[in-house]
Amino acid sequence: MPGAEEDRTWRNGTPPSRRQTLRRTETDAERALWALLRSRSLDGHKFRRQHSGGPYILDFTCAEAHLAVEVDGSQHYTADGLASDAARTAYLEAAGVRVLRFSNRDVLTNAAGVLEAILQALGA
Repeated sequence: MPGAEEDRTWRNGTPPSRRQTLRRTETDAERALWALLRSRSLDGHKFRRQHSGGPYILDFTCAEAHLAVEVDGSQHYTADGLASDAARTAYLEAAGVRVLRFSNRDVLTNAAGVLEAILQALGA
């Protein structure tokens, strides 16, 4: 019988999708950036969070602009993390998606600069 902790992660007997789990366990930086991007609040562009991009789940995407925004924690700056991110970026760019990467620290300490960089990538 599953424990109480496990019961909260299952709904109607179905395990949560990986995307649902990522939405529930977002980092402070992801939460802060989502507050700035949601509801078309960045120059009217629609963003989605934890959205599929081929075999990957992207932090934020703007489909109309073919743009992915990734918010990276410390695990992304290890040798394995950098190699994995390079493969992900190459896959997405081959599919015509531009990728912007920001560190958690950038998002939390320079949100205005992050938003400006995203606006520039959107062509606004």
